[in-house]
Amino acid sequence: MKNIIIIGATSAMAEEVAKLYAAEKANLYLIARNTTRLESIINDLTVRGANTVHTSAFDANQFDSHEVLIEQAFETLGYVDVVLIAHGSLPNQELCQNDTTQAIEELNTNGISVISLLTHTANKMELQKKGNITVITSVAGDRGRQSNYVYGAAKGMVSTFLQGLAQRLNKSGVHVLDIKPGFVDTPMTAEFNKGALWAKPDKVAQIIKKRISKKSSFSYTPAFWFIIMTVIKFIPKFVFTRLKL
Repeated sequence: MKNIIIIGATSAMAEEVAKLYAAEKANLYLIARNTTRLESIINDLTVRGANTVHTSAFDANQFDSHEVLIEQAFETLGYVDVVLIAHGSLPNQELCQNDTTQAIEELNTNGISVISLLTHTANKMELQKKGNITVITSVAGDRGRQSNYVYGAAKGMVSTFLQGLAQRLNKSGVHVLDIKPGFVDTPMTAEFNKGALWAKPDKVAQIIKKRISKKSSFSYTPAFWFIIMTVIKFIPKFVFTRLKL
């Protein structure tokens, strides 16, 4: 029976991952900002088969609360098999580039808060000498684009942090996985026009769970984004700066 911590548990992809583990009768510890939404998720996951569902509310940008938050989750579950960090926001790029306060807030939410939580989580996992840490970042972190470079900068920072963390924890037997989704049809992207490249949250969740179980290090989700981002990363800078992306 697995023990799972999910931070940002009310996000669409995280909720779908929780459903998959609930079907395996896992013990779940859900952390999110929206307590009302958390309560409805508890009922759903219990019906789906979860052995226990614990919850805790948090504000991602209250960094001083992170250590206690992680400590409580580990104490409640005892041994932890998987920690999934999935919280984030989709900032208004134009607002961020005209308001440094807004830009810093978004960088904190999507970048610094994740690194803070990862630091405390990694220290606990290192003592266990086993387990998995998975973080949902984004393909946006691979290369800065004018349409979302504040968001991309935050996600890229987390991805780089995860690379080093994976090396550090490898000798302790802890698997670190960076999940980089492309376009996903979630409430956060409701205003976007959808096309063939868009994935559903339940499909992304299935990929995440499979890669965790196989201790995969492959990030791009779905896999075809590896090809797309490889092309984008290799566009020469003098060409890329002229593109409207």
